[in-house]
Amino acid sequence: MTAVAPSTSVVPQDGLAALEVRDLVVRYGSGRKARQAPPAIDGVSFRVAPGETLGLVGESGSGKSTIGKAVLGLQPPTSGTVLLHGRDITKASLKERRTLAVDLRVVFQDPYSSLNPARSIGQTLAEPLRLLGASAAEARRRAGAGLESVGLPADVIDRFPSQFSGGQRQRIAIARALVCDPKVVVLDEPVSALDLSTQATVLNLLADLRDERGLAFLFIAHDLGVVRFLAQRTVVLYRGQVMEEGPVAAVNEHPNHPYTVALTMAAPVPRPAEQLARRTARESLGIGSAGAAQPAATGCPFVPRCPLATEICSAERPPLRDVAGTRSACHHPTEAAAL
Repeated sequence: MTAVAPSTSVVPQDGLAALEVRDLVVRYGSGRKARQAPPAIDGVSFRVAPGETLGLVGESGSGKSTIGKAVLGLQPPTSGTVLLHGRDITKASLKERRTLAVDLRVVFQDPYSSLNPARSIGQTLAEPLRLLGASAAEARRRAGAGLESVGLPADVIDRFPSQFSGGQRQRIAIARALVCDPKVVVLDEPVSALDLSTQATVLNLLADLRDERGLAFLFIAHDLGVVRFLAQRTVVLYRGQVMEEGPVAAVNEHPNHPYTVALTMAAPVPRPAEQLARRTARESLGIGSAGAAQPAATGCPFVPRCPLATEICSAERPPLRDVAGTRSACHHPTEAAAL
């Protein structure tokens, strides 16, 4: 991929956030079973400013998509708060969610399943506009303009999804998300189903649209390298907890948590020799895979896989604290930086 320079036109974090999550906890199930089960999300907080991209990154099962669902109202939080432009939307009703759909939209992972194959592209893009009261003619006009904004000609409006490639379908999905002129967009693994060259094209398109419109992106991904391509800040998740957060370059180049180090080593690179060296280094740490280790009952959830784990790591959950450019939830951040 040819990297794009992340936008620097981000409002200060002490200003009003476009999207804010405070102490979010999500438990699946109900009753005693839910209360006794480990939370899928455990006390996660972050803010996304207008014009900013915040990357949520972690392995499968880390809670990234659960956070996205909680923000979108698809998964009710157990506790915590979700704020949209300062307004609490945590328990918004279905009617209120329809109104929020103007300002909070989503682009899903799979461009092949996220578009209805029985509906034309024009019908798909016009649907949210019609629900908001636009006339048929106005909805069609705006649908055509939306296609042009993502680099597709307006005259493809009557074609069906099967007539487009994967990259084109994802452009259409982006146009659908932006046709109502939202201010916040959840991007749930938007390029993971695409080949590398198409990934770069779509990510560059997203960066341009963000900067042109001042959009706030919550960008969910499993690859730190892809997150660095688009985001200004990164939140690293493991088993529903924040392990590390900070500016994307600092988290990638100078991680202060063993889990972030492992993710960095696992990120694919186009040079086979470097890829082999990374894999060898990761294996030498003995970190292993997420599914091979049971979560710790107390303390840091990464203890069963961590090469630096000591008694305090099992006994006490480490708080997020400032460490050399990032905030790390690790009792041994200095040793982690040296891995």
